Amino acid sequence: MDIDDLARRILAGERRALARAITLVESSHADHRRDATALLETLRGHDREALRIGLSGTPGVGKSTFIEAFGCMLTGQGLKVAVLAVDPSSARSGGSILGDKTRMEHLARDPKAFIRPSPAQSHLGGVARRTREAIALCEAAGFDVVLIETVGVGQSETVVAEMSDLFLLLLAPAGGDELQGVKRGIMEMADIILVNKADGDLKAAATRTRADYSGALRLLRKRPQDPPGFPKAMTVSAMENTGLQTAWEEMQTLADWRRDNGHFAARRAAQARFWFEAEVRQSLLARLEREPMKGIVRALGLQVEDGLQTPGQAAQEVLAQLEGRLPGS
Repeated sequence: MDIDDLARRILAGERRALARAITLVESSHADHRRDATALLETLRGHDREALRIGLSGTPGVGKSTFIEAFGCMLTGQGLKVAVLAVDPSSARSGGSILGDKTRMEHLARDPKAFIRPSPAQSHLGGVARRTREAIALCEAAGFDVVLIETVGVGQSETVVAEMSDLFLLLLAPAGGDELQGVKRGIMEMADIILVNKADGDLKAAATRTRADYSGALRLLRKRPQDPPGFPKAMTVSAMENTGLQTAWEEMQTLADWRRDNGHFAARRAAQARFWFEAEVRQSLLARLEREPMKGIVRALGLQVEDGLQTPGQAAQEVLAQLEGRLPGS
């Protein structure tokens, strides 16, 4: 693979090259990982910066409908929008099973938009393992906004906040009991809560739900990266396209404030450190899945099953064996 040529085509905004590059970074094959690393290093240092927006929400809240309406609004303003939609995976094949691209028919046909569904596979956090690298490729290709849609709300969903500049939580109109179903962790990470489906018979319920969450947000500890009034809850309707422009203006206000006060760059630097440490952990786990470490782990596991060793003793032996095989040890 000609890495320099692929990088040149990505910087020129070629969609086929971008799609090919994302496929490359998502591959776990050793040769592909080397090429992916080389490609990302070649692209490093370009001066293009997209606004990265993470989006999570309860199942059935209308994430795809919201993203299509919101994305079409942004492209209508002349912005280029990339959507990285992380789908649940088939336990059998590991493939994507929802197909977000087919549920964003209008946005998928928009020449200013790029939609890439990726299977979450076994990676926790509602995002694919290489989503952050895909974001970097989209930025290099010249997209102004990158939307990262997660699988759905859960305890590990806050991982998306470690790769986005703004984190949106999309919720549906519901009674007060709905507050009990949303994890405090994801509430604390959210920058803006959007209560969707604020239309028709649900409009009054959406207004009450927004008030409930506004009250809940006031009870959370003030964050230094937030200006007065944030985080906040708002109502939107993806079906009627109401509230979307106001929500976008609030996102821009928050992003601009963070840039002006140094929080934007600091957040990205901290995220880079987070993903460096995550990559080290994942690489070490991958070493345990390859021979000879795989055989050693299997043998020690059998000893633990038979009561010949405690789990702690066996784990220490695995670490000792691994240290003996690391370069420079």
